[in-house]
Amino acid sequence: MAVISRGLEGIIAAETRIGDVRGDIGQLIYCGYDINELAGKVSYEEVVHLLWHNRLPTEKELDKLTTALRAERELPQGVIDWVTSAPKDAAPIDIMRTAVSMLGCYPTIRHDLDMPESHAIAIKLVAQIGIIAAYFHRSRTGKDLPPIRKDLSEAAHFLWLMTGKEPGAEATQTLDVAYVLHAEHGFNASTFTGRVVASTLSDMYSAVSAAIGALKGPLHGGANEGVIHMLQEIGSLDKVDSWIEDALAQKKKIMGIGHRVYKVLDPRAPHLKTMAIKLSEELGDAKWIQMSERIATIMKERKGLNANVDFYSATVYYSLGIPTDLFTPIFAISRMSGWTAHILEQYADNRLFRPLSEYSGAPVGKKVVPIAER
Repeated sequence: MAVISRGLEGIIAAETRIGDVRGDIGQLIYCGYDINELAGKVSYEEVVHLLWHNRLPTEKELDKLTTALRAERELPQGVIDWVTSAPKDAAPIDIMRTAVSMLGCYPTIRHDLDMPESHAIAIKLVAQIGIIAAYFHRSRTGKDLPPIRKDLSEAAHFLWLMTGKEPGAEATQTLDVAYVLHAEHGFNASTFTGRVVASTLSDMYSAVSAAIGALKGPLHGGANEGVIHMLQEIGSLDKVDSWIEDALAQKKKIMGIGHRVYKVLDPRAPHLKTMAIKLSEELGDAKWIQMSERIATIMKERKGLNANVDFYSATVYYSLGIPTDLFTPIFAISRMSGWTAHILEQYADNRLFRPLSEYSGAPVGKKVVPIAER
């Protein structure tokens, strides 16, 4: 019997072996691993292998995947030309979405890779998504494009392209852990969007472009940008209490607080909180983390709501010197592994998503009135 569930809440749309979000107990699982078992213990590249192949790689397998990813870092010249000529005031996430779509216009098959084309496309997307974001940022700020390197990890290479400087071990480790924490999150809005497009047997570029479009929304990936904008608007620690009181009185949404699925603490938040505190101490600027902690305390006391992953990731990225409008693109960079894993899974055992709808329009029986008489 058909049921109505707004936002598909509580509806199981498909089975997946990739990840599980257990919101009632605050647990996030990647292929049988609790996120707390992975964060800080394995690299992002190892997580990519885990999500694609359902197991952590051996040294030989990791070397093979790393080599394949680094071999695919060069963007087609046509994409570079478009990225560098795009409007400088464009939103980076829009550049990313459009450039990913453009990648689908170029050949993907590499004869030196012994794998299905869909897997080769997944490697290409994971390898190139960060290049797009970094090259656009360099171009819009009037800086040159650093050459692609093949001796750096995914996280280190992104930092290299952003700054043109050798990335430090601490910054690289911080971003790598952030990538791991954001790689997968069940049937969230963007992942589900990608799977819906893939279920039509459309290509992976189309599915990922759609996923990026879903991620852009402020109720999804755009939330971490909102956290920094909120902190900047508040201005200082002594103004937090009054600002939150006014916001609650006006029923404003407090960005980075609460979660659609987690009824207890988001398991990713403590990892990012620890990194945010450490970065703040190293920079000698504790204002942002102090403000964040005060907001989190008030919201827990007043509303029983916990901080989510966006709340602390915003401070981490800000402390790494990453521009605010690149926060969501970084989310996309890390989530590309999860999106492609889900799309590959959808292709492997496909059924077209075609839900029903409940009609609430006018009763049938209307008659057409001639246009001159309307």
